[in-house]
Amino acid sequence: MNALLLTQYMQLEMVEMPVPAIGPDDVLVRVRACGICGSDVHGLDGKTGRRIPPLVMGHEAAGEVVETGADVTDLRPGERVTFDSTVYCGRCFHCIRGEQNLCDNREVLGVSPGPYRRHGAFAEFVSVPRRIMYRLPENLSFEQAAMIEAVSVAVHAVSITPVRLGDTGMVVGTGMIGLLAIQAARHAGCIRVIAVDPDEGRLKLALAAGATDAVNPKAAGAMEAILDLTGGRGADVAWECVGATGPVGMAIGGVRKGGAVTLVGNVSPQIELPLQSVVSRQIRLQGSCASNGEYPACIEMMSRGAIQVDPLISAVAPLQEGASWFDRLYRREPNLMKVILRP
Repeated sequence: MNALLLTQYMQLEMVEMPVPAIGPDDVLVRVRACGICGSDVHGLDGKTGRRIPPLVMGHEAAGEVVETGADVTDLRPGERVTFDSTVYCGRCFHCIRGEQNLCDNREVLGVSPGPYRRHGAFAEFVSVPRRIMYRLPENLSFEQAAMIEAVSVAVHAVSITPVRLGDTGMVVGTGMIGLLAIQAARHAGCIRVIAVDPDEGRLKLALAAGATDAVNPKAAGAMEAILDLTGGRGADVAWECVGATGPVGMAIGGVRKGGAVTLVGNVSPQIELPLQSVVSRQIRLQGSCASNGEYPACIEMMSRGAIQVDPLISAVAPLQEGASWFDRLYRREPNLMKVILRP
């Protein structure tokens, strides 16, 4: 099969690879669409340590069933499916507690630090365990379905945050996950969502996605603007979707006393934390990892239009053009959001 392989850092090549073997509980999927995740782009140069060559990346995908393992009896060839990116074992302490995203033995499609290593879906075929697979409704295209993984990350982050009906939320960083978090926050009951981003183009996208207000953190008086929008108190809850010292500080500084900040961004291994502000104002910090069972809800919300992904898809291109699209994303080409590749 054809696959887009990260052969070394900053180098992607189309190569011929064997079709993946499937075990008794697996399903062989013909990939019809796979999105380029921001984490794939960040992993391209090796700085994150989460994409170690040689590796087929890609974990936001959808396709058709080709073949099923001996123990899979409820799927047939040709059925339209998508799948989670986290391959959990189902047997460890965390899985038994229902915390599959924290599985001690997890692997992640297209991610490769330590025990995570597993080839992903920038290829014609991918092997996926049946337990992380979901059928698609007819009104979702493969390209839209390739967005479900990203939607699930945002929905999970909102679901573990103590949002009350009528709250004011703040989303710091309006890249893909941030834009989806805005929609999920509104759906969860936030009547006001303040988008914070230094890119004016992304702030426009945030307002179109449902944010009620937009603040550029580089502008003079940015924090004062947030306080003015919240009666001088700060937001009730915030989602930080970058993963760097400045944005985390902005999220912490922008919530009220007793507020909650959910950390979603995962770019920097270490950051500086304004400890006294957190302690003296009793701020709750919550990490959010991937998703944990939100796929069916995400599919339902997308199917009925509660979460819109079409405005976030910038391009659909053949897998053979993948290297050039990665380069454009890596160089942060303006107005370029999600790129979907089709093997």
